[in-house]
Amino acid sequence: MRRISLTSSPVRLLLLLLLLLIALEIMVGGHSLCFNFTIKLLSRPGQPWCEAQVFLNKNLFLQYNSDNNMVKPLGLLGKKVNATSTWGELTQTLGEVGRDLRMLLLDIKPQIKTSGNPSTLQVEMFCQREAEQCTGASWQFAINGEKSLLFDAMNMTWTVINHEASKIKETWKKDRGLEKYFRKLSKGDCDHWLREFLGHWEAMPEPTVSPVNASDIHWSSSSVPDRWTILGAFILLVLMGIVLICVWWQNGEWQAGLWPLRTS
Repeated sequence: MRRISLTSSPVRLLLLLLLLLIALEIMVGGHSLCFNFTIKLLSRPGQPWCEAQVFLNKNLFLQYNSDNNMVKPLGLLGKKVNATSTWGELTQTLGEVGRDLRMLLLDIKPQIKTSGNPSTLQVEMFCQREAEQCTGASWQFAINGEKSLLFDAMNMTWTVINHEASKIKETWKKDRGLEKYFRKLSKGDCDHWLREFLGHWEAMPEPTVSPVNASDIHWSSSSVPDRWTILGAFILLVLMGIVLICVWWQNGEWQAGLWPLRTS
């Protein structure tokens, strides 16, 4: 009496190939949007106290400064975005975020050790999308050029990078309104803009602005897509190994037309 499995070899191999395609999508399907702010507590006449750069997939395409409160487009992508309704919203939000970050810098000034130079705050807001959903949202803070704090807006957790910023972390952590504000901007607004900009990005034949070195843009969130790439590559290699074993097993031990095929 023959007993045939409900799942044949071709179907199983097809499922494995589908998983391979999913792994490939994980590896190449991620997109990111990054806002870099530089905030100065004091600035000389004619110099902005707030400057911001915006990167899509590590390509610089927008610049902002507080002097004229205007966003400057860079390259073809910047010009395309300039013609959209998102432009006015983005300009207003960059100005508001810059002012809020300056107030934060003013509040923590008594806790900052300085060498006589005006205090500065460098902030990166980062968001990432994969498989049509937000998979990463974070804020990184550098005080007077020293990497200090990381806020993961996905799970609402803080990481102290410089122990001298521990008190600042405790102060900000107690402010639930501040945490919700960071989460709304990075997981909400940033993700919304990323979806809007991707339509223009994908319509372009290739990036028109040379990618900037990730270490020059951001120092923590750049590891997020790398982790997904490594995971995707690992899954891909494992599944390829499974497929090869299945093919070898079928050709070597089981010669029947359907697999597995048992005779009892």
